[in-house]
Amino acid sequence: MTLIRVDLVLPCLNEAGALPWVLSRLPAGYRAIVVDNGSTDGSADIAAATGALVVHETRRGFGAAAHAGLLAATAPIVAFCDADASMDPRELPRVVDPVLAGEADLVLGRRRASVPKAWPWHSRLANTSLSWRLRRITGVNIHDLGPMRAARREDLLSLDLRDRRSGYPLEMFLRAADAGWRIREVDTTYTPRVGRSKVTGTVRGTLTAVADMSALLRGDAR
Repeated sequence: MTLIRVDLVLPCLNEAGALPWVLSRLPAGYRAIVVDNGSTDGSADIAAATGALVVHETRRGFGAAAHAGLLAATAPIVAFCDADASMDPRELPRVVDPVLAGEADLVLGRRRASVPKAWPWHSRLANTSLSWRLRRITGVNIHDLGPMRAARREDLLSLDLRDRRSGYPLEMFLRAADAGWRIREVDTTYTPRVGRSKVTGTVRGTLTAVADMSALLRGDAR
């Protein structure tokens, strides 16, 4: 029986086309926790058939799904990744290994687009602006608030994250920086996703994410 060292949280909303590929590429010692956020395409059944732990989160929102996965995790390390096949789970050790080795407390995957269309211009521009602002605010040399990330489960729970929308990754970063965590960035490959993005793949989704994160920054009392 393989020892589960890492729980991988995969927030999921209608990702039936991508899930088989994503779940087939987990490294040894990783368990998938697929958090179904109201899918209507059979995503939850596909995940269950592969042996993934399926969690159902009825409250819509990326943060709601991501946090439900964190609460369901039991492994010492928890990683997060999108379920849309835009990132390769085989690259997860790049993000996880520095945490396992005690060299970092939070590792973020800096997205490197394999082709220009992998990262729409509006999303890239918003991310560049946010990263510049975060470097000024926290002093952490960050270039991408990427969705692939990893940290110790108990440490993540101690952050007491409250955002349940698009601001969840930002809140995690800000609270970790405030707590003096060692935060590191590593390069990860970013490819065109399977299917249509619900967030940053559209201008409207990007603007919603920017609004959520801007509100979080305004309330951060910096």
